[in-house]
Parts: sequence; C-alpha cells; structure tokens
Amino acid sequence: MNQYLLAVYDVEGQAAGVPSTAEEMQAFMGRVIALEEEMDRAGAFAFGGALHGPDAATVVSGGTGLDKVTTDGPFVEAKEHIGGFYIINAEDLDEALSWANKVVEAINHPIEVRPFRATGRVEAGD
Repeated sequence: MNQYLLAVYDVEGQAAGVPSTAEEMQAFMGRVIALEEEMDRAGAFAFGGALHGPDAATVVSGGTGLDKVTTDGPFVEAKEHIGGFYIINAEDLDEALSWANKVVEAINHPIEVRPFRATGRVEAGD
C-alpha cells in the first residue's frame, strides 16, 4: 500500500467553497465528515488536518549549527497556499485520484496529489 498527500489549496482573497451562512457551514461539515468516514471504512484514511493561513507560518532556514534564521510568514509569497491536507493509503495513483475527486466534490477546492517517497526507514516495532 502506498501513501499519498492530498493537499487542499486555498486561493488568497477568494471565497470559493467557503460557507457564508450557518446552514452552508453545516452542509459543508456534513460532506467533510461523510467523506472522512468513507475513507476510514475503506482503510484509506491515515491522517488529515486543516491549517491556519500563511500569516501564521514561521520559516526556519540557514546553515548548520547556530546559523539558523527564523522569520515570520510563508516560505514562498504566493496567491495560493495549502489550507489543509489528507494523508491517505492507496494501491496506486488511480485510487488516490479517485479519493482526490471526492475531496473536490466535498469542499470545492483544488487538490494536489503527491506520492510519498519510499524512505527505507525502519518503523517502530519492525
């Protein structure tokens, strides 16, 4: 089984897909909860979360040792930013894309699908 990142993109200044009334928010959350329950039943759901906006970001950069520099704000100034994500288990890219299509239907935001690289790392208990 492979793991994929389904990155949810928000566009700065656009309200597309953002619920503006209590009823719309309730419907939106109902779709998200139903999708996450479907992913969980299928064994695809590993982890997911919503992120604060880019104004809450802190970037750590620099060389080795004490040469690190910490700055406020996102690493890249861009109109689009990652607003949330899912980590899913899928047999292949086609299955991951199928889940991404369902996420788009539920939240009406663009989704970037990226496979994780095999790290060769030994997991705890192995």
